[in-house]
Amino acid sequence: MIRVALDAMGGDDAPRVEVEGAVHALREFPATFRIQLVGRTRDIEAALKTHGTVERDRLEIIEAPEVVGMGEKPLAAVKGKPRSSIAVGIGLQKQGASDAFISAGNTGAVMAAATLLLRLHEGVQRAAIGALFPTAVHPVLVLDGGANVDCDARELVGFAHLGSVYVRDVLDRPQPGVSLLNVGEEDEKGNAVVKEAHQLLKQTPGIRYVGNVEGRDILAGQCKRGRIDVVVCDGFVGNVVLKFYESAGRMFMGMMTQAFPDVLGRPETQQLFKFLDYSEYGGAPLLGVKGVVFICHGASPSRAIKNAVRVAAQMVASHLNQDIGAELAEGGAPR
Repeated sequence: MIRVALDAMGGDDAPRVEVEGAVHALREFPATFRIQLVGRTRDIEAALKTHGTVERDRLEIIEAPEVVGMGEKPLAAVKGKPRSSIAVGIGLQKQGASDAFISAGNTGAVMAAATLLLRLHEGVQRAAIGALFPTAVHPVLVLDGGANVDCDARELVGFAHLGSVYVRDVLDRPQPGVSLLNVGEEDEKGNAVVKEAHQLLKQTPGIRYVGNVEGRDILAGQCKRGRIDVVVCDGFVGNVVLKFYESAGRMFMGMMTQAFPDVLGRPETQQLFKFLDYSEYGGAPLLGVKGVVFICHGASPSRAIKNAVRVAAQMVASHLNQDIGAELAEGGAPR
């Protein structure tokens, strides 16, 4: 039985949304996992009462009286609030009492707690957030999605390894195509860091590198050299692209409903909107730490929380954490 710890106090409308997502996950997905709701017991129990009969033998409440606010400084919050839902939830993994952790709370605090408590895999210089982008052919993993705004070339190569293992294990795509986000396809394009990373990636064993790609190639899911499964960039660029992508999707859906008021009732349109909806993917994995950590948007609806539970359980079942450690231990990451 896979044990998934869920930060019940993290989102904008916690614990209502987190509890609702957990209940839906228990009802809709196979009984291969157990959910541990971490937070203020009284508040969690009150939210559970609104859902009637719940499979309580697969649901455990872990008391964590402190809450990290969205505006708090991450490291100070983690050290100053050792009984927060974030620290307690990640601590369960460190103690061997849980297999995965999910939070829609303060992203910086989740990263800080995961790095401090779980530590990084040997060979990993920095953990990275991997964001899945819907494309014309298949979801593409873009990392870093915002964890590290400044990166050197070797850190970018490290992200390529982390992304490759995730796509292989969780998305079940052997030999994933890895690309580097740049302002052009040519070797001479880009700033000094990107140029160096490009040369390193061309020489890196264990990576199927398809070269430099431009922003438009992400939407296509492929470039001249083949299929794109992983796009590597620093967190500054990645987060800008991610936020633009999210807003473009909302704008597209808004324009469609304005021009065709009955469009939402059409089955084919519902399928398209589902494809573009970020909540379908649940959130983003934090890759590089010795454990399974999944980060959700603060405004995540219950559907996103439900799907985050599904993906986190997949990450555990596919042995992602062990495979990352094994690959990097074999010299897969630059030192």
